[in-house]
This record gives sequence, structure tokens and C-alpha cells, in this order.
Amino acid sequence: MKTQSLIKRLLSSIVIVLLLVSCSEDTIEEEFFGSLRGTVISSIDGEPLEDVTITTTPSTTTVFTDAQGNFSIPNISVDNYSVAANFTGFDTAFEGVEIFDNQESVVAFELLPTDLSLEVPTAPVLLFPEDGANDLESEVVLEWETVTSNAEILTYDIEIRNSFTNEIRNFSVENDSTLTVSDLDLGATYFWQVSVSDGENDPVLSLIREFSTLSFPSNPFLFVKQEGTNSVIFSGSSVTDTDGTSVDENLFQLTTSSTNSFRPRRNSIAQKIAFLRSVGGDTHLFTMDLTGENVQQVTQNIPVAGFRQDQLDFAWGPNGDYLLYTSFNVLYRINPDGTGNMALYTTSDNSFISEIDIQEFNEDLILIKTNNTQGYDVRIYTLRLSTGEEETIILEGLSGAVGGVEISANGDQVLYSRDTSESQNTEYRLFSSRLFVYDIVDDTTTELATNVIVGENDLDPSFSPSEGFIIFTRTLNNTDAIPSVFTFSLDAGNANTTDQLFTEASMPDWN
Repeated sequence: MKTQSLIKRLLSSIVIVLLLVSCSEDTIEEEFFGSLRGTVISSIDGEPLEDVTITTTPSTTTVFTDAQGNFSIPNISVDNYSVAANFTGFDTAFEGVEIFDNQESVVAFELLPTDLSLEVPTAPVLLFPEDGANDLESEVVLEWETVTSNAEILTYDIEIRNSFTNEIRNFSVENDSTLTVSDLDLGATYFWQVSVSDGENDPVLSLIREFSTLSFPSNPFLFVKQEGTNSVIFSGSSVTDTDGTSVDENLFQLTTSSTNSFRPRRNSIAQKIAFLRSVGGDTHLFTMDLTGENVQQVTQNIPVAGFRQDQLDFAWGPNGDYLLYTSFNVLYRINPDGTGNMALYTTSDNSFISEIDIQEFNEDLILIKTNNTQGYDVRIYTLRLSTGEEETIILEGLSGAVGGVEISANGDQVLYSRDTSESQNTEYRLFSSRLFVYDIVDDTTTELATNVIVGENDLDPSFSPSEGFIIFTRTLNNTDAIPSVFTFSLDAGNANTTDQLFTEASMPDWN
């Protein structure tokens, strides 16, 4: 009996222990609470909004704002919530908030009236160029219709694709309906599209339109026009007529008006145009393709320099494999890629070398014009490079300004302009500049009968490729007169000897 009693007591003890362990495992986990309060006002006037419905996700108690726009939710479980404020006539707003144990979290809403939310913009309508437009220049102004929207800022994104190269160019403008695109390829077709975004709605696309740039014209003439304070290089052509009235034909702009570019010289073998351009306070030699593309600076450390920027000149080697230019009293040779810069000749009296030319069939014979620091005391002579000796003196000992020197292909004639008034003044003003041809064989000088009248100057002459014509600049002799470009026939039997080619133009080249 004692044994059975002992067993019963042992079993009872085990049961009690198991019950205690079971109770310990079923202990309830403790929950933590914080509180939330906030305010709701109108974004228009900052006034509080009453009776705004406040809800949370995860869901808790739904409450409403009082007359001061305040609300509170006490005893909200610790968690992250999205709080929504909903009120008739206003867009529903959302704010994120985290509730911490035994702490108060705060949110604030500014509700935007529904009628002031951003409307989806209308699609842009492309206006210019017209769809399928042809023969546009390399700089095009794109225009589109301003879209209807109540957004303060509209961003227009413009995409232009070259159909030949598949190159895509992207641009972006704000609150504008125009864009100027430069450096377009010639003879190319472009597709363009505009999208508009208000920053809230998805962008809206226009239709796709296309346009084509003109094929590069084979214009025989180069010249300079003044645009603002800068000189700009153009090409142009002529039309054969009977009355000499056709001017400004097929003009094509080769350089931008944002730079001062002048004195163009083309070399048909190199298929390049060399020209001068202002760089900072210096003048440097540049080259570009016949289309105005691939502009490269040739001179670097030694700029083109001398008396007056507009009086400086240079020359191509006949085969286009080098250029001659001057810096004060030194003549330099340089390759078109900027290499091989070397001094060839220095004047013995330190006079400035302002202009040079090379005989086409004899590269050893150079035509040089020198002057003093005021542009006067001019000498024109031929120089034999191999010996450094002067060979023929064309002009010296005359007062007044002289310019535009050029030697014929055979080296038997020299063309130049000279102010026959022989005035020498501090402004370097010319009063009666006329064109002359010097015959080296006969040692004679002839003034050309270009029908110039009193009060006009003929300047910057050069031979045509056939040397049957001369192209030159004509302008009134007053300060700031507007020049034009003319041609003169050397055929004495041609009754119409002088024709105007281009208006508001100077520094012509015909190659």
C-alpha cells in the first residue's frame, strides 16, 4: 500500500510541473501604442478645412477634422501608416507616418482643389518647317504651336533624326515654342517630333514631320557679309543675263555669325576654303570644307598679324598642300593641318608684310606687298624664295594706300588697287582707289576702266580662273559705307564691262 501511495504522489507532482510549464508558454505578447495628430488646410489660401475624412492604411479609427482643421487618433498601434485626407472638391492627399511607442506623431496636409489639378496637355502641332519642306539651309528654326495647359511650366523635348546616318539629336526647352538647330548636314532628310510634359501627366507626343536640307551648291564665288559686329563668309553664283541686273544669286552661308570670319580663299585641288578668324585678341588661319563643315584652326603659336586686321591676307600653295601667311615682318609657311610651321623670309627694313601671292606655275616666285606701321610707304615686288632676292619691283615711292595684290598664272601680270588721291591720314581713309594691271614684260602700268565714279573706291581685285574677268569690291569713300561685289570684263569688245554680283558684300574670291 505504501508503494501505491508513493506512486500516486509522484504522478501528481509530474502533472503539476507540466501544468506550470504549459502556463509559462502561453503568456500573452505585450502590444505598444502611440498617437497621431495633424492638420489639414487649403493650398490656395492656407485656411483650415473642417470635416475632412482621415483614414489610415493599415486601417485604424476613421476621424474628421474640426473647425481648425485639426484631427487626432489616440492609441494607434506602433507601425508604419499611409494617412489619407479626403474632402469633397479637393484631390485626395496622402502622407506617410511612423507611430512610435508612447509618442505622438504629426502630419500636415495641403489639399489642392480638384479644378486646379493639371489637365493633360494637348499634343503639340508642328508648324515650321512644313512637312516635306525641301532645300532648307544647315540652320533651321523649328516652330510648333503652344499647347493648351494650366501648368506653370511646360517642358518641350525635341528629337531630330538624320534619316541617312540615323544620328539622333535631342533638345529640351521650357515654355517656348521655337528652337534653332545649327550644323545640319547638307542634302539630308530629317525627321522631327516634339513631346510636351507638365511634370505630372505622361508626356504627350506630336506627329512626326520631315524636312530636307539643300544639296551643297557649286557656287564659284566666295565673299564676306557683315552681320552685327562680325564678318560672315558666304558663297554665291551668278546668272547670265543681258542687262546685268541679276544679283545675290544662290547665297549660302558658310560660317556662323557668332564668330568674326573673313578673307576666304578656296583651293580647288585641296577642296578646302582657308580663311581668317578672330580668336581672342589675335587673328588665326583656319580651314573648312567647301560646305562650311569640319572647321579646323591651322595657326596656333604664331598668329596672322600686321597692319589692320582687314588688310591682312595669305595664299594657298598651288596644289593646296601648304599655306603662306605673314606675322608682321616675317613670311611663314604652314601645312593645312597646322604642322610644319617655318619662317621663310624676313623683310630687311622691318616693314610689315601685309599681302602675298604665289605664281601658279612657279612656286619659287612670290608676290609681296609691304608697308609701314601706318599702312603707307608701300612696296610691291616679286621675291625668289630660293635665293631670298627681290626680282621685280612693281611699285614703290608712291604715297597713299595700295592693296589687293595678285599675280597671274604665268607670272607676267600683277593686279592691284591704289588710292590715286595719294592721301595719307591717321584713319587710313581711301578717297579714290582704282584698279591697275602691271605688265612685267613691258614694265607698264594700266588703269582699268571699270566705270567707277568720283566718290567711289574699287578695292580687293583678283583674277577670274580664266583671267578674262576681274572680281572686286566697290564702295563709297565715306566712313561705314556699305560695299558691293562687282565683276569687270577684260574683253574690250564687251559693252557691258562691269556687273554687280552681290550687295552688302566684300573680300571676294573667285577660284
